[in-house]
Amino acid sequence: MTTRSTSADQPTSVMTSAQAPMRQARNSAAFWAATGRCRGHEVIRRRGFVAVDGGMRAGLRILIQEPVLDPDELAESSELVRRAAGPVNVEDPFGSTDLSHLGMRSWQMPVMLRPPGPVDEPALDVIRVRRPEDLQAAERIVIEGFELAGFTPYHPGELFPAALIEQPGVDVFVALHDGVPAGAGVSLVGDGVGSHYWVGTASAFRSRGVGRAVMLGSLAHMADLPVTLTASKLGRPLYESLGYTVAAPSTWWASQ
Repeated sequence: MTTRSTSADQPTSVMTSAQAPMRQARNSAAFWAATGRCRGHEVIRRRGFVAVDGGMRAGLRILIQEPVLDPDELAESSELVRRAAGPVNVEDPFGSTDLSHLGMRSWQMPVMLRPPGPVDEPALDVIRVRRPEDLQAAERIVIEGFELAGFTPYHPGELFPAALIEQPGVDVFVALHDGVPAGAGVSLVGDGVGSHYWVGTASAFRSRGVGRAVMLGSLAHMADLPVTLTASKLGRPLYESLGYTVAAPSTWWASQ
């Protein structure tokens, strides 16, 4: 079982709400670039954005990195969207880049921030993934929980390649309910900041505290760090109960 951090009473850094969008942008770019490298996808880096092109099944993901893109960056990112072979998702933690000219739908989700602090023990066993079978269990949970149609039919290792857990700062966690994989999540620690990705629960285990267990299990090794995430409407009450507060609105864009 994941244990409580002993360093939580001695925070190493402080982050303000105003800083959270930039730190979330950098962490998210690091996570998706690491994922793209492991999958063999093209990673494009510019001052104002990072793009990962996963083709037809994984799609194109663009991570906005600055509050304002220069005209060339906006033009290049727009052309990437137009040429994308698969689904497109654009994450803008600053909520300031207008992509309405591309005919995509948009919505807002809050960037949330948790300061360093103690972390409770999860009520379920939570393991840090090291075995291939556990990584595949996490992969299946996330594909189901997030309804990732692009990854069906299922190809083991396509969403979470084996090399992902070898990437600096990346960890995958699985929560067990009576020994059965029930929930999963990914964290990335970089530049003194942690963040969460792909926190999901298998449909057969919803409303049983699995999501809370995954969050607590992954937070245990980040207790002495500020931690950010982008919250869905359904996830926000859970995150608030764990000490996260809204820092800023983030705008997301997706192909129709």
